[in-house]
Amino acid sequence: MICQTTRKGQECAFMTKDGCVYNGGSCYQIVESCNGCSRVVSYETGWFCGKCPEPEKKWKTGKCNLATHVTDGTAKTKNAKVNPIKASKRRGGR
Repeated sequence: MICQTTRKGQECAFMTKDGCVYNGGSCYQIVESCNGCSRVVSYETGWFCGKCPEPEKKWKTGKCNLATHVTDGTAKTKNAKVNPIKASKRRGGR
């Protein structure tokens, strides 16, 4: 249904005929950690996350899994150590 409380005019999974059924009756505004995320949307009632109704809970245990502006730092490097014996065998077989 269409939200009638905080994100007016947007589709909302928590909106029913009786109103918003989320904890407290409405979505919560973003926290400071959300600044810079591409999912943050501005409405006339404030700044809200487009995917999560309560962003503070997402940041409580560390990094938000929906955050687009934070990287986890576990990317593999291309300068991995190579065994020289195996490398010479690979080159020789071609």
